[in-house]
Amino acid sequence: MDTVGAPRLGAWQQTWRLAAAAILGTVFWFSVATALPVGCAADTCSWFITGDPLIALGCLTALLWRRRFPFTVALVVVTASAASALATGAALLALCSLATRRRPVELGVVVSAYVAAAQFSEHLYPLDTPPAPIWLSLALPVASAGIAVATGVAIDARRSELRSLRDRADSAEREQAARTAQAQATERNRIAREMHDVLAHRISLVAMQAGVLEHRDDLADTDKRTLIRGIADGSRQALEELRDVLGVLRADTDRPEPPQPTLDRIPDLVADARSSGLDITLASTVTASPPETLGRTGYRVVQEGLTNAAKHAPSAAVHITVAGTPGRELHVSVRNSAAAAPVSRPPASGFGLLGLAERISLAGGRLDHHRTSDDGYVLTAHLPWPEHDREKRA
Repeated sequence: MDTVGAPRLGAWQQTWRLAAAAILGTVFWFSVATALPVGCAADTCSWFITGDPLIALGCLTALLWRRRFPFTVALVVVTASAASALATGAALLALCSLATRRRPVELGVVVSAYVAAAQFSEHLYPLDTPPAPIWLSLALPVASAGIAVATGVAIDARRSELRSLRDRADSAEREQAARTAQAQATERNRIAREMHDVLAHRISLVAMQAGVLEHRDDLADTDKRTLIRGIADGSRQALEELRDVLGVLRADTDRPEPPQPTLDRIPDLVADARSSGLDITLASTVTASPPETLGRTGYRVVQEGLTNAAKHAPSAAVHITVAGTPGRELHVSVRNSAAAAPVSRPPASGFGLLGLAERISLAGGRLDHHRTSDDGYVLTAHLPWPEHDREKRA
């Protein structure tokens, strides 16, 4: 190939290029024919009519291999053009094709051969024209060679531009595919976190109540009805919350997004957990209304702590502490004592603490969770609470 990445020529593309070279050569051939004297020698006229076209035909045939052997074909054709005026078009096409490689040494050799061949061809036929000065004899072949070289360089520049555009398009497609895959993964993680935050707490309470019914044979009928009613209510509420989450994830524009729970909903959360049998104490010293994002994160901390307590220590005492003031930080802590009896390990989604840690990290806070000395567990979050006027300015 004459240049890296040059497209393969089809039959039509090859044909019209060779035809253009033949037409250009014919122009030179007729210009020589008009300059021949009327009574030219027999051998001269015989060569002009037979030998000159045969050499031109051989040069046009050799151009078929100009992409496989560009330098060799170009050098042979421009050298042969010294004995054939009709081969001048083929020589210029070979020179143009070689110029697309942009190799100065090869171009210099072939251009020099072309100019020398042009000087020889001027004396091939006894033209009936006044003698031209040496500078004019050199200027015409140099000018024609320069046009051919400039055309070849322009063709290669266009090919390079097309390759660059094609590479950028391919790169953009790959980047778009990567962004799409990342967006899909992010959306899957978001859905998993939302499903966990909304449903894990409710389902844990239902499972705890069902476990009490299964293992306690000494319950009174009133207690059994209370647990059964709690299971039914918890299941119904879980379905309603699942419907709300799916509505938000579908992003239905005709349906407004329900408000997300914040710190003012923590008492309701504690009341639901107490009705399911958990022994919970709540201590809150927060008097101001935190920003919506901060309040929602604090609510999720309490929800995650109660969910884990219901799973791993259903009969343990749980103590919740919520404290904070604007301009400092919001402190949320959920501490449960050790389980009174061994419990079977419930299935875990793996997204609870992981998703909570990500939420708190995005809020600029820190999360700590570990076992206590009495074999209990504590979940603590420290969240920055900016002042209200500073938040409004932001």
